[in-house]
Amino acid sequence: MIDSRSSKEGATIRRRRECLACTHRFTTYEEIEHELLTVIKRDGRREPFSRDKLVTGIQRACQKRPVSAEAIADAVERIVEGLAAEYEREVPAQAVGERVMRELRALDPVAYIRFASIYRQFEEITDFVEEATRLASLPRPDKRQMELPVAGEAGDGKRKDRT
Repeated sequence: MIDSRSSKEGATIRRRRECLACTHRFTTYEEIEHELLTVIKRDGRREPFSRDKLVTGIQRACQKRPVSAEAIADAVERIVEGLAAEYEREVPAQAVGERVMRELRALDPVAYIRFASIYRQFEEITDFVEEATRLASLPRPDKRQMELPVAGEAGDGKRKDRT
């Protein structure tokens, strides 16, 4: 091993290596493996948490909006880390949705409304108007505070002890 560095705020270790036989250099990345979460859906079904599904949902909401791929990746990372820190094995779908909405609200208000319309199952135009009015009346979130818990957030607000 030639070099070892921590990246992504300590979640990944980047190592530069060299083959002793041919002296070819290559890089490996090691990530901390989190215990897999299970999402409890609204109807009581359980399914494995899918990071890909989370990324796809956020990308769809941000489609044709001025939101960079890096900003989306950072938001996904905050969501996943927050869920892993707060929930031991099972996470309610509502907690996932609320975290996504909080991140989207900070990224782009149009993406937020797009996601909210699906997540909250808007059926009438008045639902859109009410949510847009509510969004406009709220102060713009400070991106530096995105990792702080929000009062009234989904779940019991208590961190589950890991044993």
